[in-house]
Amino acid sequence: MDMMAGLQVSFSALNAQRTRMNVIASNLANAQSTRTPEGGPYKRQEVIFAAQSQRSLFEGMLNAQLQDGVNAVHVLDIVNDANGTRLEYEPDHPDANAQGYVAYPNVNVMREMVDLISATRAYEANVTAINSSKDMALRALQIGRV
Repeated sequence: MDMMAGLQVSFSALNAQRTRMNVIASNLANAQSTRTPEGGPYKRQEVIFAAQSQRSLFEGMLNAQLQDGVNAVHVLDIVNDANGTRLEYEPDHPDANAQGYVAYPNVNVMREMVDLISATRAYEANVTAINSSKDMALRALQIGRV
C-alpha cells in the first residue's frame, strides 16, 4: 500500500465520522421534539457506513488474489431508527393525545453520548494516522539531503 492510498483511506474516514457526529448532534438537539414539519415526533437517525474499494479494476483483481485489498469508508445512507416513540403521560402538554399521552422521540441521550465519544475517538485516530503519514513523507525527503 502506498502512502497516498493510506491518506485517502484516512480522509474518507474523517468525512464519514464528521457526518456521524453531525447526525448525533441532530439527535441530541431534537431529543425532546414532539412536533416536526412531517408531523409527529422527531425520528432518531443513524448513519450506515460501507467499505469502498480504492483500487482500479486491475488492482482490485490482483489484490483479491493477494488478499491485501485496501478499502475506504463512505456514508451509504442516513436512515431513521426503526424503533417507535416513547409515550409519557402529560395531559397538560399541547401535543397530548386524547388519553393524555405525549409521543417523544426514541432518542436515548446516554447512547448518543457514547456514540459521540466513539465517533470523536475514531476521528482523532484518523487525524493521528494522517499526521504520522505526513511525518514519514517528510523524513523520507530528508534522507536525500544527507
